Amino acid sequence: MKDRNKQVSRRNFLKAGAAGTAALIGGALLNPGSMLQSVASAESHGSHGGSGEGSQSMSGMSHGYDPGTEITEGFKMAKEALTAFDYGKVSRSADGRTIRDYEITALEQEIEIMKGVKFPGWTYNGTIPGPTIRCTEGDLLRIKFNNAATHPHSIHFHGIHPTNMDGLEEVPPGGTFTYEFEAKPAGMMVYHCHVQPFRHHIHKGMYGNFIIDPKKPRTPAKEFSMVMNGYDLDFDGANEVYTVNGYAFAFMQEPIKVKVGEPIRIYLSNFLEFDLINSFHLHANFFHYYAIGADPEARPLYTDTVMLGQGERGLVETTFPAPGKYMFHAHVSEFTELGWVGFFEAE
Repeated sequence: MKDRNKQVSRRNFLKAGAAGTAALIGGALLNPGSMLQSVASAESHGSHGGSGEGSQSMSGMSHGYDPGTEITEGFKMAKEALTAFDYGKVSRSADGRTIRDYEITALEQEIEIMKGVKFPGWTYNGTIPGPTIRCTEGDLLRIKFNNAATHPHSIHFHGIHPTNMDGLEEVPPGGTFTYEFEAKPAGMMVYHCHVQPFRHHIHKGMYGNFIIDPKKPRTPAKEFSMVMNGYDLDFDGANEVYTVNGYAFAFMQEPIKVKVGEPIRIYLSNFLEFDLINSFHLHANFFHYYAIGADPEARPLYTDTVMLGQGERGLVETTFPAPGKYMFHAHVSEFTELGWVGFFEAE
């Protein structure tokens, strides 16, 4: 049984408020017990103007945490991840085939995951999630992987490729390896580190989306990339913060702007560790969900909620019928309250 004196209550975590939380996390890695004491103190004194479960922030969430309007580095990272697609450096082979070269570096870097709170991440190219790699079915991909971290790492790509390109071999600190394979099949793939202990490398942030477009282009749409994840701040095997694209409450702070009637496509994946399932729920609207998106004949699910295990992914396609703010969040209430929530704003 875990020592309860060293656990952070997920339900109580955000009651500490943003200012209290920032100070709280600072010493947590050295002394997890100090985190509990700070949270308990915040509860006793009603930190950040809250009064326990009944306090309300601007977002309508409990816990007294207000994401505010400050544009922080963590928020900028989450916002950029929505639409930053890495198509690589493009060249042509003698027979006219498209070749795409990418470079990905493993780095140990502090990542801001909510206002004033940083997480000691293991990253691809310095962000959580890593870059969204994008290509077209049949392209030849060459991904040069540099391990600039202090632990062995690798990159395992989902999809069809030779087994010697599967990312099972560790790349030692200071080492490099080039993954080379044909992109197939078309659809929504993902990539992640495949070095043991797997849960530690995944939880620390080593994952990203990998989109293989079909040779016949999909119907034009405004496109977004979203990765669902969580953070275990005291390393006790339970998450205290949940996000989409790595930053809690990011799109409550600044809703994602869309146009009424405009086709929307979301490349959605789940890399949540320590919780068995995650979900995506859209308010006041329905969407078509294509699991993986690899079968062009597949009949989509028409719904407002999908459940995903770790590594599951798919395409969410919708339009917004009228002006207004449309909330989206995990349909696990606690995940929502602890950061995995946002808005689309249709204009």
